[in-house]
Amino acid sequence: MGDFNLTVILDAIRRSSGGLSRVELAQIVGLSPQTISNISRRLLDQHLIVEAGKEGSGPGKPRTMLRLNPSGMYAVGVHLDPAVTTFVLLDLVGAVVLHSRIKTPVGNNPQAVIATIAAEIKQLVADSGVNKDKIAGLGVAAPGPIDLDQGTVVDPPLLLGWHRVPLRDALAEATGLSTLVDKDVTSAAVAETWAGGPSGSGSFIFMYMGTGIGCGIVLNDEVVRGTSGNAGEIGHIIVDPDGPPCDCGLRGCVKSSCIPQVLVAEAQAAGILDGSGKLTSGPEVQEGFAQLCAAADSGDSRAAAIIDKSALLVARAVSVVTNTLDVERVVFGGPFWAGLSERYLDRIPELLSRNSAARKIHAIEVVGTGVGEDVGAIGAACLVLEHTLAPRAQRLLLEG
Repeated sequence: MGDFNLTVILDAIRRSSGGLSRVELAQIVGLSPQTISNISRRLLDQHLIVEAGKEGSGPGKPRTMLRLNPSGMYAVGVHLDPAVTTFVLLDLVGAVVLHSRIKTPVGNNPQAVIATIAAEIKQLVADSGVNKDKIAGLGVAAPGPIDLDQGTVVDPPLLLGWHRVPLRDALAEATGLSTLVDKDVTSAAVAETWAGGPSGSGSFIFMYMGTGIGCGIVLNDEVVRGTSGNAGEIGHIIVDPDGPPCDCGLRGCVKSSCIPQVLVAEAQAAGILDGSGKLTSGPEVQEGFAQLCAAADSGDSRAAAIIDKSALLVARAVSVVTNTLDVERVVFGGPFWAGLSERYLDRIPELLSRNSAARKIHAIEVVGTGVGEDVGAIGAACLVLEHTLAPRAQRLLLEG
């Protein structure tokens, strides 16, 4: 119970941009002033919070404000995408201390990729100058499907040879850091709740636009992972009944109709892009997709039509999810989002409103991520902070 109360207080301080006094904490979390005082002293001794001046506008003496200590704890985050792998070191308030990015190595040798990732993590920590003892752990955002309990990656598209790869344990052994693995879409949603500002509050879905398309789910400020950690797999929602066949046996699924690989292939078939590329690796897809978006932005009507049609199809998938979950917001982000953002934000809000079952009751906000381009890696690091610091019901369970 003491550990749970500590995380409740820490979380309340984290969510207040200006910090909180001990009196305000007692009012917000419902604990006694003595309990608040004791836990605050413990957090101060652990250097997780600091006393940040005094404030007061009414009668009585000014109150001492408590805020998170940015240098009190750090976390490393890695986002493994088939196209690009991103690394960040985060401080306790969710600010990026240092980041780096490499092309994801191609081929079907997961061990070689893991070795490259581990070496980059060690270099990042060394370059940051942060004491390794202050690093709470390593979070890894990986493409699904994953086995959350085992920390394994299970045959994700465009990562050839990744069949039940024990990514969590392999990186923990290689880096010496306590390691967590979660889905990339879930990690992005976690990042939004920790560092996204207003867009990361309440109930929303995070539409992750990467090599694949998926959604992270947050309901009433709680991230939803599902039974096996694979919530948000929307690849087989049908968005175009007369569309191309999917490997599931249906036609017009998200996976077969509007992921970047499909859009680039359409552009190649139409002669918009050079058709010699086979699009068998993430970096090839990323390069072709960047060329397609650049062509659309420079006025190529055929390229623009491909992007605009994908916005319509993605909006149909989003409508299914928002109507099912009754959320207040849709947040778009991910490594492929930048090239789509202007055209998607111009078209999708109206399409979504038109299909909303609750449109007469509340609007659905559509925004780009408040975290930025590194949202997957930042979310991975936030996984560590969430696991270490956020109040969770499991902390209340007694040992048998």
